[in-house]
Amino acid sequence: MHAVFVDASDTLAELMERMATPDDPPVKIHCDPDVTPEQLPEVLAGAAIALIDHTYLPTEVARRCTGLKHVVFLGTGARSYMNIEELAELGIEVHLIRGYGDTAVAEATIALMWAASRNLAIMDREMRQGQWLREDGMQLTGKTLGLIGFGGIGAEVARIAHGSGMKVIAWNRSTKDVDGVRFVDLDTLLRDSHVVSMHLLLNDETRGFLSRQRIAAMRPGAILVNTARGALVDESAMIDALRSGHLRHAALDVFDIEPLPAGHPLTALPNVTLSAHSAFRTPEASENLIAAARAHCRRIAAAS
Repeated sequence: MHAVFVDASDTLAELMERMATPDDPPVKIHCDPDVTPEQLPEVLAGAAIALIDHTYLPTEVARRCTGLKHVVFLGTGARSYMNIEELAELGIEVHLIRGYGDTAVAEATIALMWAASRNLAIMDREMRQGQWLREDGMQLTGKTLGLIGFGGIGAEVARIAHGSGMKVIAWNRSTKDVDGVRFVDLDTLLRDSHVVSMHLLLNDETRGFLSRQRIAAMRPGAILVNTARGALVDESAMIDALRSGHLRHAALDVFDIEPLPAGHPLTALPNVTLSAHSAFRTPEASENLIAAARAHCRRIAAAS
């Protein structure tokens, strides 16, 4: 049994090679982060395990990947790239990697929150154009941060936010008991939060979770931060709320379509801070990711 890393970047390829252990099944590294879905049957060439970072795996392509039995997706958002249930019907099991970048994503969430609250991106753009237009910011000490979803990333965001003097409330599908975090119903969270941060997995139940109605129920002048998945939020409704001023600012690392197309409406709004789905990208998180991917491959090989 062998595996193919189908879309390795130079950084992840180097880590995959360096972190190999004698117990690992063979892993062929295909160094092409821009590989297309149509190329995957040839790239995999009968491999039982595919390691996939961000490449789409349509079901009709998977049918042509002879011998494929396992997909190790490098993250938690596999549903954005493949239909897990349809792959299961083909006898292909999808494995996710959780927790590898909780601290990295949490730090990026906090960074985006602060950038939004102090209008840093706006002033940066103005100064590069030779303007000196100082902007009033929102002071976050004493303000309320509302977390929609409370897994490992949400817990890290809460930990950091407490250090800056913020009050933290959260909504989660299952109630938890966490020191310093008050769990509330969703209506209360939307009404009371000065900053709302998304931390849900994307699935059929959560797609469009922050709907037009729920955005309208948010506190006027609130900041929205999304480092989870773009499709959790009704993008059109968010844009309308930003244009009207109902939302003070949106700080976004994830989008409905990635890469974000040139000329997208979000790029024309001054009260938006954008980053290129990079919240998880730190050397520490990458090492955790590859170590977990290697461990998945060992476990799969041992069970075969």
